[in-house]
Amino acid sequence: MKLYCLSSDAAKPCFVLSFKELMIMLDCGLSAHSILSFLPLPPVPSTRLASLPNYTPPHVNDPLLEGELKECCGRVFVDSIPEFCPPLDKVVDFSQLDVILISNYTCMMALPFITEDTGFKGQVYATEPTLQIGRFYLEELSAWLAAAGGTGAAARRWKELLHVLPAPLAHAARPRAWRRLYGPAALARALARVRVVGYDERVPLYGALDATPVSSGFCLGSANWVLRTPHEKFAYVSGSSTLTTHPRPINQAALRGADVLLLAALTQTPAHNPDHMLGDLCVHAAVTLRGGGSVLLPVYPSGVLYDLLECLSAHLEGAGLAHVPLYVVSPVADSSLAYSNILAEWVSAGKQARVYVPDEPFPHAALARAGRLRHARSLHDDAFSADFRQPCVVFCGHPSLRFGAAVHLVELWANNPAHAVIFTEPDFPYLEALAPFQPLSMKAFHCPIDTSLNYAQANKLVRELRPRELALPEQYAAPTGGAAGAGAAAGAGSTAGTRPHVIADVPVAVIRRGAARQLAVKRRCARGLVCGALAASAAPRELRGGLRGAPLAAALTLRDARLELVAPDARVAPAGVALGAPDVAALLRELAREGLGEARVEAGADGCIVHLPRHDTLLHVERHATHVFCEGRADVRQALRRAITACTPHV
Repeated sequence: MKLYCLSSDAAKPCFVLSFKELMIMLDCGLSAHSILSFLPLPPVPSTRLASLPNYTPPHVNDPLLEGELKECCGRVFVDSIPEFCPPLDKVVDFSQLDVILISNYTCMMALPFITEDTGFKGQVYATEPTLQIGRFYLEELSAWLAAAGGTGAAARRWKELLHVLPAPLAHAARPRAWRRLYGPAALARALARVRVVGYDERVPLYGALDATPVSSGFCLGSANWVLRTPHEKFAYVSGSSTLTTHPRPINQAALRGADVLLLAALTQTPAHNPDHMLGDLCVHAAVTLRGGGSVLLPVYPSGVLYDLLECLSAHLEGAGLAHVPLYVVSPVADSSLAYSNILAEWVSAGKQARVYVPDEPFPHAALARAGRLRHARSLHDDAFSADFRQPCVVFCGHPSLRFGAAVHLVELWANNPAHAVIFTEPDFPYLEALAPFQPLSMKAFHCPIDTSLNYAQANKLVRELRPRELALPEQYAAPTGGAAGAGAAAGAGSTAGTRPHVIADVPVAVIRRGAARQLAVKRRCARGLVCGALAASAAPRELRGGLRGAPLAAALTLRDARLELVAPDARVAPAGVALGAPDVAALLRELAREGLGEARVEAGADGCIVHLPRHDTLLHVERHATHVFCEGRADVRQALRRAITACTPHV
């Protein structure tokens, strides 16, 4: 069992597990920190942003760089359409992926980069809320970029001159790999590949193993994945929470006793308690509204938004501010708010009970009926413009303040100290998000709400689940990079002067970006089937009390990861046990003798590849193994077997 890490952001993970001849991708998170290097794209033309001075590095006279960089309050930004950092595409060939398992909608944003224009032919699995809310996220991003003219030419020259640019732009990580978001057509094709599954549904993966999604307690439809064979168990814990919020609680029983436990997407704000942050947010909002100012909350169109609407509306009502309108502005606002109220299967028991009263599980439908909550697709909708009044609370995107309605509202309210912007999403440092808007007079508050497991909760969970081995991204391992077990702070997973980390009393495998790690799981046994004809011919006799046995002469076949004992083929003489790799020259002769047509040989890093174009077949010959990729008929596969058997050393 081998594990690859393709993401540098542990909160937006992307792993590939190689096991039993399958390549299984676990999540495809899209790192968006790169967009902080770009200027905002306002939905309404901004005179201030357009008048920012161009920046040219000292002693550099490059006409190709002209107009690509702008300067604002001593900070240099790229004046172009924002680009994202997708998972690494050189470590694993995406066309060889068999399955993609998605844990939640925050970890599927890179799906189009994996499935489109890569030759991907596999299957994608996710729960229904993950698919639908992930669709909202991607459609919203696509709509923001399209509205801001997201089809213009990209700025590229600055990427060649990083060494002469000022920080933090000079420290941009691998900017040549940054890419723009795919268009609506590609997004639709990628999402059409997703097959919907339910909690605790056993999904067979090509007969090699079963995958089961179990509730993770983080958000609507979020799942941890359990991969199981008759002899091995692998558990993937990503974006989980033990707090009592609106999703269904975490299912820990299904994760216990795994041979390997892979832990990812822990909290991005370990020093902030979500409950305290929610209380601070309500207080800041109430104080701002009493002072005659409005409140801007740059948020995603789902997730924590539902809790914010519920808690903030109740707090404002108790503070005598029930008359203050709440606005949600997003291209998918109506879909997201309506969809959340039909997900009774995926919410906590308390919210499920409200459905059977009957009542909506979330209060925003009642707020909308009472006129306290209004939503609009964009700021310039006629109905929204006619109804808009201040002071108010506006929920809109994007949390990075690089595109979306939030950009225009910050520009509009920036010079008024009565207004406030409150950051709740943990994905972006709020000071970097505000950097292109400086100098700023409006108040800014940072109340990050991240319900993912913190380090103390992760340590407790690992102790309770008792895996044989723990796999971690390097960001969560001990600062020394070794197996974290010698630390003294068992509670928070940190000691004075060191960053927090996960502590475990089991072997720890640290996974680094772009690297592969061999895990401790060794395949010692495999389950196979006996064909009906062979079973009928067996004549068992009693060996001892309760045990019967029969001798069998059989051929062992392996196809699509399924082992089967069948009656021996008379055309293939028993040649003993195969040992080593076939001789390539002899293999070519045998293939010609079997009438399989012309074969082409290409040298590889760890062997060679024999291509049979007429039969759409590849044979990857390595030192210790031979992999056959054949889409042909049964007689072609039999001919391949005879050719390989004839030229492979035997004992």
